[in-house]
Order: sequence, then structure tokens, then C-alpha cells
Amino acid sequence: MFSGKTEELIRRLRRAQIAGQKTEIFKPAIDNRYSETEIVSHSEFRISSRVVSHSKEIMLHSQNADVVGIDEAQFFDEGIVDVCESLANNGKRVIVAGLDLDFRGKPFGPMPQLLAVAEYVTKTLAVCMKSGLPASRTQRIAPGTDLIDVGHTNKYEARHRAFFEPPKDV
Repeated sequence: MFSGKTEELIRRLRRAQIAGQKTEIFKPAIDNRYSETEIVSHSEFRISSRVVSHSKEIMLHSQNADVVGIDEAQFFDEGIVDVCESLANNGKRVIVAGLDLDFRGKPFGPMPQLLAVAEYVTKTLAVCMKSGLPASRTQRIAPGTDLIDVGHTNKYEARHRAFFEPPKDV
């Protein structure tokens, strides 16, 4: 978290729009932190999006798109991998943002499969809240053991590997 993934997604989608490409942009219904209808970065960059509950909905709304953007892919069902593959196989540029590791430091949902089938991967790193070093981990600072607990600085901190404390009871 806090590494600029969503900001980079928005930047790439805006460039596609400036180039006159048709874009369709999606976010999972579970992510309502900053907006119900927009993808919003932690630094408050925003872009209109379509809220979907299941990955199959993305296919239904992407037929006329040249570029498809998907935020918070880790929250989607495993079908998101097939959806992204189908879209790419049909000539669409698919840009996906998501966390590769969960708060336990383990691969998160469909992200390992998405990373494996992607042509290009950009891994962004945050700044560790303890050391200032590059941070690749998400430290849950709020109580709870649910794998998915949508939040921001009220629940999570970016951490360097050396400062990450995996939960003991999960």
C-alpha cells in the first residue's frame, strides 16, 4: 500500500484518453474508501470508473474499449485472470493495479497468476513508515485477522522487509 499503484494506473489511463483511445475503467464494489464511483489514489488523484462485484462484469462492459483499467485486482475473484487474458487476446491493452502481498506477507488472491501472464510488470514500492527505506510489505496496525479489511492509514502502514512483523495468529 501507499506505493503509487493507483496513481500510476490513473496516469496511464489518462494518457490513453488523451490519445483518443476508448477506455473502460473498473474497481471492485468492496473498495469504497474514497468514492463510490471513482478510482481515487491516496494522493487524491481520481478518475471515473465502473463499480463491479464480479470479474465477469468487466467482460460485459469492455467490448468497445481499446484500453481496460482495473484497480485493486487483489479483491477480485480468481476469474479476473481469465478475464484479463481474454481481453488481451482480443487486442485490448489491459492495465491492472493491485497488491501482490497481503498483510501476512503472502501472495494476495489472483495477483500471482496475473503477474505470471502479464507482458509487463511495474512493481512500485512505498516508503517504510519506520525506516524510510523502500517498502514492499503492508503492516496491519489495526486489530483483526480477516484477509480482506479495506482501509488506509487507519489500518495499515508501509514497511521495509526488515521492519515487517508478520502476524503470529493467522
